[in-house]
Amino acid sequence: MADRVNEQAIESEGQGRDVVLSARDVTVAFGSKVVLDNLNLNIYRGEILGFVGASGTGKSVLMRTVLRLLPRRSGTIKILGQDFDELDEPQRNALDMRLGVLFQQGALFSSLTVKENIQVPMREYLDLPRSLMDELAHLKIRMVGLAADAADKYPSELSGGMIKRAALARALALDPELVFLDEPTSGLDPIGAAEFDELIANLRDSLGLTVYMVTHDLDSLFSVCDRIAVLGKKRVMVEGTIDDMLAYDDPWVQAYFRGKRARSIVPQDEGARHGSSGK
Repeated sequence: MADRVNEQAIESEGQGRDVVLSARDVTVAFGSKVVLDNLNLNIYRGEILGFVGASGTGKSVLMRTVLRLLPRRSGTIKILGQDFDELDEPQRNALDMRLGVLFQQGALFSSLTVKENIQVPMREYLDLPRSLMDELAHLKIRMVGLAADAADKYPSELSGGMIKRAALARALALDPELVFLDEPTSGLDPIGAAEFDELIANLRDSLGLTVYMVTHDLDSLFSVCDRIAVLGKKRVMVEGTIDDMLAYDDPWVQAYFRGKRARSIVPQDEGARHGSSGK
């Protein structure tokens, strides 16, 4: 019954909005261990969705399942209105080109320069002359706020923040519509994390992106996410705004959004909350 109510709430909230990613009754298991059980989730065009949950609940598992890096036992996933299972290989490649991914540690190829890393998707999906790929790579490098000389550097020569930006440039190589970010601010200092959040928001606004962000970063959730979805008990427990999270009666959700680490962001006094949330 609770699952049906949750699904009805998802449909009601999304009336009139363009669904970019839809997961319905998705179940993922490794042997006898069920990680996700009849999970439902919508992501709407133009939003930044923050996806959170306790460690080990399956946040990255869901993202990798959506990207077909992990198999699912049952359920349906539609991206940009299309179900991969119903597409032939050329159609799947065309849909892949509309997606961009930034993995948690950047996942840059250590033997390639930044420019060459950004060109990997271009070489995989497109047939372009090298001069044009170089021009496009330099454009993406500028787009994410890296200096021009970063193009010829190797990952080992980059700081943590530069690696994140280079990986983001690669995720944007094919001008995607939907971008997946796995813990994009992990390992960054507070200033670097705030700057990266601002970059994501600016790129969303300027490029019309939709962003699926797996994160533990409360600052990111408060500053750039339009909605939040909380994973727990093998499914999406609640989704909505920060106010919805603060009002949701669940011990883990309350501890996460009102705990000691949140006190500087979420005043315990309800009347003061809206004035300090940054929105």
